[in-house]
Amino acid sequence: MTTTYAPVDADRLTDELLALEIGFPTTFRNDALAAERIEHAATALGRPDLVMRARLSRAVVMLREGETVAGGRLTHHVFSEAVELGDDYVLARCHRVLSLFFRQLGDHATALAHAVQCMSHTGADVAPAIRSRHLMCLAVVLDETGSPEEALRAFTEALALATALRDGELALQLLNNMTYTAYERGDLPAAEGLVRRMRATAETSGIQLKAICLDTLARVAMLAGRHDQALAILAPLLADQAPRHLIDEGNALEEALLTAAEAQQELGQYDQAQTLLRRVLRLCAEHNLAGSQARTREQLALLHAATGRYREAFEEYRRFHIETQELTSSQQDARSRALQAVYQAEEARRATDTFRELAHRDALTGLHNRRHADVELPAALTAAAQDGTPVSVALVDLDHFKRVNDTLSHETGDRVLRRVAEVLTAAAPPNAVVARHGGEEFVVLLPGTDAAAALPACERIRAAVAGSDWSPITGGMPVTCSIGVTTVTGPGATPAAALAAADRNLYAAKNAGRDRVCDDAVTAR
Repeated sequence: MTTTYAPVDADRLTDELLALEIGFPTTFRNDALAAERIEHAATALGRPDLVMRARLSRAVVMLREGETVAGGRLTHHVFSEAVELGDDYVLARCHRVLSLFFRQLGDHATALAHAVQCMSHTGADVAPAIRSRHLMCLAVVLDETGSPEEALRAFTEALALATALRDGELALQLLNNMTYTAYERGDLPAAEGLVRRMRATAETSGIQLKAICLDTLARVAMLAGRHDQALAILAPLLADQAPRHLIDEGNALEEALLTAAEAQQELGQYDQAQTLLRRVLRLCAEHNLAGSQARTREQLALLHAATGRYREAFEEYRRFHIETQELTSSQQDARSRALQAVYQAEEARRATDTFRELAHRDALTGLHNRRHADVELPAALTAAAQDGTPVSVALVDLDHFKRVNDTLSHETGDRVLRRVAEVLTAAAPPNAVVARHGGEEFVVLLPGTDAAAALPACERIRAAVAGSDWSPITGGMPVTCSIGVTTVTGPGATPAAALAAADRNLYAAKNAGRDRVCDDAVTAR
């Protein structure tokens, strides 16, 4: 049977698409039908940009429902068309969905590259509701790839937008992510402060906290040693038939029950914990949740060991080990099949190489980032040890940078960082690797450079920063840097030791009055 659609104008389609793009997972099945209708109408109107946005909305539904290959293939096709069209907004949406796709495949580096590109195409005129969601996409992947400070900054900006929009659902999503991140860091004061904000937001917005948020709140309570409170938080989910309206997405229920079982074990409620873990195993088997099932096996093994049932503990741990290996293998196979289905082999290689390079770039300055330095430094030390050549490592830190942010603005601070990146790139030797190490600190790797050459090279960098014309950016406020440089010769040096030596020399430069370079010879005196 052929479906017919009533004619509609482009402005109305645009509004409907925006509503889809702002939507939440609970509406996804209805979203698929709406996206199909909008795609048909946009095709009739000859609006390729709206057609592509509708197709991306369909792709999101596919990814959320586990159709990774289909969702990835559709997004890739739209992306190819969007590049030709040159529409920044459509490109931003493509990169966001591609980030979701690669996260599902476990390729977080490529997911980060797409999240960064999503923000680069998100213009100032984009609706705040969309910008906040793009920021959330970036923040989540930054956190997953080991950049908590940058993630917090993106989360905070997104939360400010959500709060201004009075978007309680989005604010709760953001706060939940921020709270769980603080929990994983072991930062109890920050986590508890965010829990209070979560509860206040839910109450103000009239939103009932669902499984994924309840699990986060329970985890924070356990971090504080309040295991009985954790169980009380999760109590609505512990019934044999948990209320459907509290189960928001994916494996949220199973993860919450795992948390409850852990709390029961900590309280010595071993029988209840075992019963709950057996229930989780059944749910994992029903819903094909291999990852949660493996973690449940591990927790059950720990439970048996705690109660002196070592043979049972061994058997459960053996099952956990087998299932973990099978899960890893199946994930790798699934990723390979998905990439083969989405791309031609050579195109996939080029795309992966391109976006991995982007993932090793700092979004603000365009320099290589810490992840890149963490790859290059061990390689340089290994090569130096094999060849018998020296390698020097410098840490460059801006002096009194907090004063720039506090006195002028964070936006001015960003402009300073971008300008410093340009100065460092121009002043460093041609073979140097220059990367942003985090915040206002940069690392300069100088392969084949001994101590006699490293000191003047760093002095040129220091002088270039101090001698730049900063007045268009900071007015009368100067910008200088302190540099600590160390030189490694011979085998045996580790990246951590080299960075620690450079950091000691940087501290010496700061302690001696800033705007100077200190090397190993200075700190040895």
